[in-house]
Amino acid sequence: MELFLDTADVSEIEQGLEWGMVDGVTTNPTLIAKQGKSYLPTVKEIAELVPGPVSGEVLATDYDGMMEQGRRLAELADNVVVKVPLLPEGLRAVKALKDEGIPSNVTLCFSSGQALLAAKAGAAYISPFVGRLDDIGHEGMELINEIVEIYSGSAYDTKVLVASVRNPMHVVQGAMLGAEVATIPFKTLQQLYRHPLTDIGLDRFLSDWAATGKTFDD
Repeated sequence: MELFLDTADVSEIEQGLEWGMVDGVTTNPTLIAKQGKSYLPTVKEIAELVPGPVSGEVLATDYDGMMEQGRRLAELADNVVVKVPLLPEGLRAVKALKDEGIPSNVTLCFSSGQALLAAKAGAAYISPFVGRLDDIGHEGMELINEIVEIYSGSAYDTKVLVASVRNPMHVVQGAMLGAEVATIPFKTLQQLYRHPLTDIGLDRFLSDWAATGKTFDD
C-alpha cells in the first residue's frame, strides 16, 4: 500500500519524506486555508517537494470552471493529479481531463455506486471518505471492501485511495482489503510507528546494557 500525507503543511511533508514513508500528498481547500497560504503556489510548492503524486483540488463546481482550474493545476508540475468532486459535472470533467492526459482523483465518495461511475469516467483515483461514514453510524471500511470487489472484477484502472482516515486501523484494514493507497494526517503516520511494547522493550534493552557499565565498543 502507498501512503500519502493529507496535508498542506510543508514541515510535515518534509518530515515524512525524511522517514522514507511518504509516497505522495493530497491536499484540499480546507487544509490550505488552515496554513493561511495562497492556493496555486502552495500546490506548486508541494509538488516540487514530493516526487510522487500530489492531488490538488479544483474550487469550481461547474464543468467549464473545473476544466479551466484542472488544466491550471496540471500545468504546475508533471506529478499533479487534479482532485474533482463527485458530481455529474465533475465526472464529465474527469473524462475530458483524461482525454487530455490529465489524471484525476475523484473525492467525496460515499457509495460504491459513485465509485463505479468514477471508474467508468476514467478516474486515476477514487477517494472514499471512511471516517465521515463512521461518524454517521455507517461502517466506512465496508465501502472500501465493496469498491475493491467491484474494481477487481473489471478492467478499470482506478486505484482505491482510503481517505478521511482517523486512526491507524483504517490504514491497516484498508491494506488488508486490497486498497492501493491511504491518505493520512501526519498524526496518523506517527501513530503507525508507535506501540507501548516497543517503548518498553527498548527501555529494557538500553537499561540492561547501561547496567554493565560498558560502551558500544566494549
